[in-house]
Amino acid sequence: MAGVSTPTETTLATGAGLTSHDMVLNIGPQHPATHGVLRLKIVLDGERIVSADPIIGYMHRGAEKLFEVRDYRQITVLANRHDWLSAFGNELGVVLAVEHLLGLEVPTRAVWLRTLLAELNRVLSHLMFLGSYPLELGAITPVFYAFREREELQAVMEEASGGRMHYMFNRVGGLKEDVPAGWTGRVRDAVTGVRRRLPELESLLVGNEILMARTKGVGVLGASTIQQFGVSGPIARASGVDVDLRRDAPYLAYAELFAPGGPGRVVTRTEGDCLARLEVLLEQVHVALDLADACLDRLATLPSGPVNQRLPKVLKVPEGEHYVATENPLGFNGYYLVSAGEKTPWRLKLRSASFNNVQVLSRMLPGQLVADMVAILGSMFFVVGDVDK
Repeated sequence: MAGVSTPTETTLATGAGLTSHDMVLNIGPQHPATHGVLRLKIVLDGERIVSADPIIGYMHRGAEKLFEVRDYRQITVLANRHDWLSAFGNELGVVLAVEHLLGLEVPTRAVWLRTLLAELNRVLSHLMFLGSYPLELGAITPVFYAFREREELQAVMEEASGGRMHYMFNRVGGLKEDVPAGWTGRVRDAVTGVRRRLPELESLLVGNEILMARTKGVGVLGASTIQQFGVSGPIARASGVDVDLRRDAPYLAYAELFAPGGPGRVVTRTEGDCLARLEVLLEQVHVALDLADACLDRLATLPSGPVNQRLPKVLKVPEGEHYVATENPLGFNGYYLVSAGEKTPWRLKLRSASFNNVQVLSRMLPGQLVADMVAILGSMFFVVGDVDK
């Protein structure tokens, strides 16, 4: 027909004549994909992460400066809160540093009770992540099993200390008081019950096809990067870094527990991916339960006696400095104490495990798919209060 043009067809090669721009995406600071108040600023090229910048400080409470204006008894109250899942371990580092400068020897019974409580607290922390990590991948059931076991152990921790999260049971020179009559028997029952039911939780995780697909080969973290960023704890050991302060720089009763033939052993993997980090955490629960049983066996052989040392009403620490690092559930927890001879520290620096575990995200997230970001983030096992301090 006159006046009607014939349509033409043009074929373009993929990407020809098209331009793309990177997208900047803010994950947080109030976002369900984060553990607490953390912000991740990521740059995307399509579905691939180009760069990631963890931005912290939204929960900063200035704990280190608050330490400097409180006496050594009051510091313990603040120190157990930065990692609210590892409160007993947080208290422990402070009192160990003070006891060293005082030259104070803690009663044997208190040493073994401290070790027992530290391992029970380790199980509580690990169970929280073993329940919450699958939750972030879309599996809701494991968290109920994990919390059932947590409640069993929380009950005996609360009976001894009076607290469910912030125990405040450590004191300079020992413990606040002796445990109630029959308490060790109830701990034995709780440990046995958790050990018996743990396979039910493991059956939901080990070999799960969906969990394997989301975690195996995802978020691989190399040993050299671990060392550059000072990452420690289960994350480091999942990448083949065989370091555990309980064995390598023992404190409390760990020298005996990790001696040849003892129940202590260091759990490692070599893959360094999300799955390896989960497997290390799961196996460490079994080791911690073994250590708790060993502590109970030793306590059964000890005679009754004091669990603390008498201290002056006003406690002044001699001039000096000392650094104490303990193997907390999330990694190295260090306190650098500098005393000027007063009742308050001149300086008390906190080295928290979670800070390094978060900073390494800037190295490991680039190159990953944005769909794998939550799986990687959840496998890094950190508490935001432990980052911001």
